[in-house]
Amino acid sequence: MWSNQTFPPTLIMSSITLRVEFGGGFELLFSNIKQHKLTLPSIVPSNNGTKLNGEVLSGGETKPADVEYLMHHLRDSLLQERPELFMEDNTVRPGILVLINDSDWELEGEGEYALKDNDEVVFISTLHGG
Repeated sequence: MWSNQTFPPTLIMSSITLRVEFGGGFELLFSNIKQHKLTLPSIVPSNNGTKLNGEVLSGGETKPADVEYLMHHLRDSLLQERPELFMEDNTVRPGILVLINDSDWELEGEGEYALKDNDEVVFISTLHGG
């Protein structure tokens, strides 16, 4: 099952479409939906603010959408509970494996990786209760 989420078209000058997947039980924090298809603006606030307004389009400090912004967006828009299990400061918590197009995100620049149209980002929890 896929969930789709988009920003209002009036706020997006150009956008990118991503596939995001959660595994290792991590999907339980995201409405128990493993795969999501998202449309995000290609240019986002430098501070990773996810509440877009006219400021972004009228000269506020911006950057290309990156994985760090994606994590903030997921936390603020899709995460249903326990944000502390997903993020710590501006990155994922230890014990979460992140793959960008099937490659470890550490090889791609971690949160600074600039997202491209049709990228796939996978978050897998490697921590399990016992």
